[in-house]
Amino acid sequence: MPILSRFKSTVLLLFLVFSSCKGQQKETISASEAQTDSPAPIKVAANRTERYLPLLKGKKVGVVANPTSVVFNEKGHTHLVDSLLSENMDVKQVFAPEHGFRGTADAGEHVKDGVDTQTGLPIISLYGKNRKPSKEQLSGLDVIVFDIQDVGVRFYTFIASLQLVMEACAENNTPIIVLDRPNPNGHYVDGPTMMEDHTSYLGMNTIPLVYGMTMGEYAKMLNGEGWLENSNKADLTVIELENYTHDSEYHLPIRPSPNLPNDTSITLYPSLGLFEGTNVNAGRGTEFQFQRYGASFMDSTEYDFSYMPQPNFGSKYPKEEGKTCYGRDLSKTPRMNEVTMQWVIDAYKNTLDKSKFFLTSGFTKHAGTPLLQKQIEEGMTNEEIKATWQDGLESFKKIRAKYLIYD
Repeated sequence: MPILSRFKSTVLLLFLVFSSCKGQQKETISASEAQTDSPAPIKVAANRTERYLPLLKGKKVGVVANPTSVVFNEKGHTHLVDSLLSENMDVKQVFAPEHGFRGTADAGEHVKDGVDTQTGLPIISLYGKNRKPSKEQLSGLDVIVFDIQDVGVRFYTFIASLQLVMEACAENNTPIIVLDRPNPNGHYVDGPTMMEDHTSYLGMNTIPLVYGMTMGEYAKMLNGEGWLENSNKADLTVIELENYTHDSEYHLPIRPSPNLPNDTSITLYPSLGLFEGTNVNAGRGTEFQFQRYGASFMDSTEYDFSYMPQPNFGSKYPKEEGKTCYGRDLSKTPRMNEVTMQWVIDAYKNTLDKSKFFLTSGFTKHAGTPLLQKQIEEGMTNEEIKATWQDGLESFKKIRAKYLIYD
């Protein structure tokens, strides 16, 4: 081959190799840029041990906890109580809310005092004889740690537990530390606002059905708005989340209660949870809790879906047990950003004997107002009903804004 030809071939080969390397370099940079742009993982407060362990060192500690109270690690997770003990913190006792410390009790089922078999610690129930820690139960404790996963719905009882624990701490000069966790329904505010005349354990304050706050933010609001008994203020410390905003989508790795098994049930819970105030089954007694609804007294000709509730984990006595329920399957519903009345309206409309639909006072306790039942009975549409919520929502949002920690 002539020298000039060989030279041209060599130059061409070097050009191709250089171009290939340059392309590979560009791909590598692009991948790196993609990693940089991806959101950092959310870090729950329980994992930010450097923030709260110094506050517990040398103190006698009480913990309000359930199965969601965990520290995540490479092996999966460790319960907060076990983690604190491994760090030589002086944990004296555990307070257990609805469903119990290890989480096997049905909704509404009383939880007894006892002893945790894994640690030997005494367990004091906050869903049995009393729902508020007594002076005697707090005596000898220097600090309370509250760590429970919430789902951001007013009638989900863990915010009531938080309020009563804060009241007890305020009355007994016991500091309380709230370890914050994401709210999977924290990206919106919606639903009817609780009326003061109808407050109960299913809603202790005049807030909307979905309030769009984490436990830490809500604790600040309880203090700041004087909503604790006698307008007392607790000595409150909130350990904040890391890399969380209210728009963050958060998959709960542990079911927050026996009948909220997955993300779909949690996104539907604000709307389907209203069926708890009716005789309609909302999936309890099946593997699709709060992902379907139906009843034997609904018009079978209007539905192409049916199922039969049976006793199971978390529901020993489900509504319509052993009966064929006609209704709708909602298990493919994507993430929601509103409370809708369309399914309750549908069920009421197709109930053959409407006297069987609403539970006496039960629906008002869940709705927070007697107006909602009246609106459904009068045949108002979903849009017409939601329009009546707006004044209450706007008023609450102004209060809420004062206590938000996260963007």
